[in-house]
Amino acid sequence: MRIFKRRNSGEKHSTLQPVAGNGLLDRRALLGRGIAFAGAMSAGGAASLTGAAAEPLKDEQWSLEPGEVLSPYQQPSKFEKKVTRILSNPRGEPRTQHARTPHHMLNGTITPNGLHFTISHQGNPDIDPDKHKLIIHGMVKQPLAFTLDSLSRYPMVTRAAFVECGGNSSLLFSKEPVQTDVQNLHGLVSCAEWTGVKLSVLLEEAGFDKNAKWMIAEGADAPAVSRSVPMKKALDDAMIALYQNGERLMPGNGYPVRLLLPGYEGNMQVKYLRRLKVVNQPSMSYYETRTYSPVLPNGKAYRFFFLQEVKSFITHPSPGLMLKEPGLYEISGIAYSGTGRITKVMVSADGGKSWAKAALQAPVLSKAFTLFRMAWRWNGSPAVLQSRAWDDAGNVQPTRAEVVATRGETKTVARVGGFPSQHYNGITSWGIAGSGEVKHVYA
Repeated sequence: MRIFKRRNSGEKHSTLQPVAGNGLLDRRALLGRGIAFAGAMSAGGAASLTGAAAEPLKDEQWSLEPGEVLSPYQQPSKFEKKVTRILSNPRGEPRTQHARTPHHMLNGTITPNGLHFTISHQGNPDIDPDKHKLIIHGMVKQPLAFTLDSLSRYPMVTRAAFVECGGNSSLLFSKEPVQTDVQNLHGLVSCAEWTGVKLSVLLEEAGFDKNAKWMIAEGADAPAVSRSVPMKKALDDAMIALYQNGERLMPGNGYPVRLLLPGYEGNMQVKYLRRLKVVNQPSMSYYETRTYSPVLPNGKAYRFFFLQEVKSFITHPSPGLMLKEPGLYEISGIAYSGTGRITKVMVSADGGKSWAKAALQAPVLSKAFTLFRMAWRWNGSPAVLQSRAWDDAGNVQPTRAEVVATRGETKTVARVGGFPSQHYNGITSWGIAGSGEVKHVYA
C-alpha cells in the first residue's frame, strides 16, 4: 500500500482537492497529471538527504561478497516467504482442498502460476503427458483422439482471462461479517495468460451435429469430475488450454490439458481434460445436482447459471494491512466481469454516501482483471471503503443487500472454507478505525 506526504503545505493542486466525502481525491492525480501528483508528495517514511546529518549509502554485506548461484528454476526470495496461498486442508486429508490467492500481497493483473488459486477434490493426478489423450465424440461425424503432440500442431491463441470458483466470496452470505482477510474472502479467483487451441476449431474438424445443444466435459482425475457446457459457449471463446503464463499448466490447474471458458464459473472449466462428449441435453452430473443447484429464497433451484458477474474488491488497504498514520494513501483493487470489459469503478470512503471515479490501469481487457486506483487523504477518523464496478454490457455491481435479497443469507456465521451459497458479486466494505486497523464490515 502506498502512502504519500505533502512536501509543502502551501502547495495547491486541483487534483488534490476532494471530489467525494471523507477525503477521496481526483483520479487525474493518478493519470495524466501524475507528475503534478508526484511533485506534491514524497514516499512516506523516506529520509531527507539535504540535511547536514545525512549519511552516505552503506555497503551491506550482500554488496561485499558473491551471491548464490543460479538454480534451474527460479524461486522467490526468502524474504517473500509469507507470500503464499492459504490451504483449507494442509495435511491433504481425503477431502476437497482449497488454495487461495493472496491478493493483498500482490499488485498487478496477472497471478503468478504458483499463487493461482486451486481446488482439488482428490488431489492432483500425476499425469504422463505422453500417454494422455483428449477424445471428442458423441454427436459428431468423426470421433477424434488428440495427443499433446497433435494438439500442439494446431494454431495457438493467447488471451488473459480470470477463473473464479462459483463459491468465491461466499462468506459474505453470512449473517454477520466474517473477520478475516481478503485472501480468505476473495482468494478463489485468479487471472492468467492462457495459451492453447480454440475449441471451435476441434469441434468443426469432428463435424459436430448442428442439433447438439450441450457438451459434457470430463477430467482424468480420480473422481472424473464432469460438467455440462452449452455448445454456444464451446463455439464462442472456449479454449483447450495447454500453457499458463507462458509455461505448461501447473498440476493444480489441470496439467497437461484443461478447458478454459472465459467468464464462466471455475468448476465448469474442467481440469485434466480427457473427454468431450457432444450431446443434446445436460448430464445432471454429481456436482451439478449436489453443489451447484442451491435453493433460492423463492424455493427454486439455482441451476445452470454459469456467468461470473461484474465484481470488484479493494485489496489495498484491506484487513491485515494497517494504516500507520493519517496522510495521503492510494486505494487499489481488482475489478472484472464475465461479460466483457470493465468501463468504470467508483470508490467510496464514507460507506456509500458519496462516490468518486477511480483510475483504471491499462490495458483493460475483456473477461480479465482490471486494476483500479484512487488517491485518498485519510484524516485519521473512522472510514468505510467500498468499490463498485460497471462493465461494457451495462451491468453494475450490486450491493450486498441486493445479492442477499435474491440469493439468500446464512442464518449463522459462515465458516472459512464453506460455500453456504454461490455467485456472490456484491460490494465488499472495509471499516477503517481511528487506530488505522482495517476490518470487514457490512455497510
